[in-house]
Amino acid sequence: MAAELVRGQNHPLTQTRLEIRVSAGHPVVAGATLADDRGTVHGIGRVAHPGAPALPGLEVPRQAAADHRLAVDLDAMPQDVHRVTVLLALPVGTGGPTRFGAVAAPFVAVTGLDGAEQASYTVTDLDSESAVVALELYRRQGAWKVRAIGQGYADGLAALLADQGLPDAPALAGTIHDAVAQGLARAVAPPPRTADESQVRAVATAGHASGALPPTPAAPAAAGPSGPIDYSHPRRQAPPPPPAAQPAEPGRPAAPVAGDATGWTMEERLYNQVWGMFEDLARTAAAYRSAVDFADSRMEQELDRILSGLSDPRSRIGSPGDAAREAARAKHGALVDRAREALDRDLAQLVAESEVVEPALPAPYAGWDNPCWHAYRSPMENPMAVRLGELRLPESDSTGLRIPMLVRLPLERGLWIDAGASSGDALTDADTLRARAAHTAVVHVARLLAAYPAGEFSVHVIDPAGSAAGALAPLVDAGVLAGPPARGAAGVSETLTRLTERVDLVQMAIRAGVADSLPPDLDTAEQLLVVHDFPHGFDDRAITRLRYLADEGPQVGVHLMLVADRTDAAEYGPLLDPLWRVLLRLTPVPDDHLADPWVGHAWTYEPPTVPHGSAILRQVLAEVARARQARGL
Repeated sequence: MAAELVRGQNHPLTQTRLEIRVSAGHPVVAGATLADDRGTVHGIGRVAHPGAPALPGLEVPRQAAADHRLAVDLDAMPQDVHRVTVLLALPVGTGGPTRFGAVAAPFVAVTGLDGAEQASYTVTDLDSESAVVALELYRRQGAWKVRAIGQGYADGLAALLADQGLPDAPALAGTIHDAVAQGLARAVAPPPRTADESQVRAVATAGHASGALPPTPAAPAAAGPSGPIDYSHPRRQAPPPPPAAQPAEPGRPAAPVAGDATGWTMEERLYNQVWGMFEDLARTAAAYRSAVDFADSRMEQELDRILSGLSDPRSRIGSPGDAAREAARAKHGALVDRAREALDRDLAQLVAESEVVEPALPAPYAGWDNPCWHAYRSPMENPMAVRLGELRLPESDSTGLRIPMLVRLPLERGLWIDAGASSGDALTDADTLRARAAHTAVVHVARLLAAYPAGEFSVHVIDPAGSAAGALAPLVDAGVLAGPPARGAAGVSETLTRLTERVDLVQMAIRAGVADSLPPDLDTAEQLLVVHDFPHGFDDRAITRLRYLADEGPQVGVHLMLVADRTDAAEYGPLLDPLWRVLLRLTPVPDDHLADPWVGHAWTYEPPTVPHGSAILRQVLAEVARARQARGL
């Protein structure tokens, strides 16, 4: 029976191959240390963290996420290891919470590979701490137990590691946070939290694959004269419920409906629904993988027992041994088949939902092959999000299921369009990859220009050598750029100077509380700087300004899109590392480098593509130009 532990309580473990599941409600770093019987960790080689995730008998996630699964094989632990300590920490330098008291209490559960929970612990009473020892598995008289710890550290991960006996704890903490920062550059950021976040997936639609959350009740009505007064703001009520799903035949899931998530507008409901599908696919794939891992482990254990139980070596290769092995494999096949049936059922429902949702998406969310683009007109309001491609998992490849990758606007982080070789297409020559990257950047720019109302989004381009002239032609010919692409060192310097001065000016006005006194000729639109073939044409001074724009620009409406090959910047050494870490890497070819914020799957990212031979891109840009001219821009 599962035990709900309180701080200091322990519980015996009945299995040695385990999963430790962490649910924090907000991205956290998960790691573990291997210590001796006195609790001392002998060197960094006994610390599993995102930068070094695997140790004998232990594997931890490679990035910060809201949900984690740590794999533990206690039988594979070195003989001198007596304690396995699970630690959690908040990422630094991400703009997120800096103390556990500001987030939901982390929940940690120890389960078998079959998912059966053995013990759980909710880490409560945290305040200023930014790192915490959640629990430990410890060996006592040949048996393993779990103990709830809940020891927090206000001085962060370095103090926690120092308390474990590591002599160079600050350096190790820095290494861990650097690895997390690099992982964040490949993570798809979750949607921002809102007052009605628990309603993002409505339970009214019984056909969803998984991950549905109960709706938050609406604010109570104001009481009568003798009752309590409702002080809730009338404009902060819960949004209206989603439309009801179509009735289903008995025994069959409800037919999906476009916009069946909560939200004030159809755009918001569709946004929430797409994110719900993304989460559903992540979790159903995680359940399938966990079930297969359990089946593999069970068969391995049964085969080991068969070998050890047959004392006569001749019987191991005769009928008794063959029959026992065949029975173990049959059990394994049955478990995998059941897991696959559940996965196929969930995938079928998600495919049906996608077939309903995809045609209903508005232009900012729609693929370039959606007919809505042929009737495109410049919008009147700023969009909630924009589509930057599609995401898929190997488990869904046979169904063709793709989840739109929607990113909230305005952009919270810049984009890095990778012009170098990737795992998705390592054989393509360098020139072709650079051309694809430049074209992909233009497609992204066109999407952003089309998503915003005329005059609300300005695009500047730096192309030092003029090598992207062909790719940029649709933007230049349509006249939708803020000015001609800047070339040469002088063009780079002038553009960066102008945008950094704009950031400084707006920041000073906001801090002084006089934002309404900005110069009347200041362009108040969101600004996007596209830099092609970076870092060619950039000196140290220009790179410093670019890093400043990457760090400070998004808060005042200045965003970056770099088209670059990481290897070309190797000569700059660590100077560019902070820049790469704050940008979201996108590729011009399919590549499995992005991760979800829930379980950290490696998702294959597919860049947006315009149908071959279609003139829709130029048609949309022509409408953007027409709308700008109508406003005198």
